[in-house]
Amino acid sequence: MNAEDPESRIRRMTMRSWRRGTKEMDLVLGPFADQHLSAMSPQVLDLYDSLLTENDQDLYAWVSGVLPVPERYCALLSMVSSYSLSRPRDF
Repeated sequence: MNAEDPESRIRRMTMRSWRRGTKEMDLVLGPFADQHLSAMSPQVLDLYDSLLTENDQDLYAWVSGVLPVPERYCALLSMVSSYSLSRPRDF
């Protein structure tokens, strides 16, 4: 199987960020992906790709602070949360 080229990978991950299964996580991860994925290192993209395999209920609990974030995702979810909190709201 051929390796995924970087541009296709970012497109796939962006789509997965916008189509999570819960609207809450679509609205958290989608804009973050639009803004940040293209500037991430391959190592951080690997971690983000792994994050996309996690359950939405767990992700939401981690981002909202209800549950502790697994150590491997701490820095990444801190970036996601900071970005989400800093965005202007349309509502």
